[in-house]
Amino acid sequence: MARSALAEGIAQFQREYFWVLAMNAFVAVTDKSWFTHLQTAGDLDEVNFWQPSTVGAFRAIDPGGLFLFKLHSPDDFIVGGGFFSYWTKLRASFAWEAFGIKNGASTLEDMRDRIERYRRIRPGPGVDYEIGCILLQQPFFLTPAE
Repeated sequence: MARSALAEGIAQFQREYFWVLAMNAFVAVTDKSWFTHLQTAGDLDEVNFWQPSTVGAFRAIDPGGLFLFKLHSPDDFIVGGGFFSYWTKLRASFAWEAFGIKNGASTLEDMRDRIERYRRIRPGPGVDYEIGCILLQQPFFLTPAE
């Protein structure tokens, strides 16, 4: 006996609904300059979604979970993401040596300026800040139409 259109529609809804419930995802807010820099950097295999301090280890999702970027207001929408690999804390200079422009900045000085702005502290010449590093694999960047 063939399924009715209503029964097929309900079955499709249940498959999609349960998939969403099982999905391991996290949405993080980021600034537009970090996003724009990475979006225009070309094909990247990974990015460092750094945190300006190391208050605590990132444990919101398991490795392989979907990590999405959302811009600060007024551009309050999801603009991309990647797959969570791991979290660690590093000195900003070491993060720069390891990831370079994959930190979402053109220079270490630009990255330090952003760290200081988000920490709301005066620039400290020679200070090598410890930051949280959320490593994301297979990053993707959405266009405004998407």
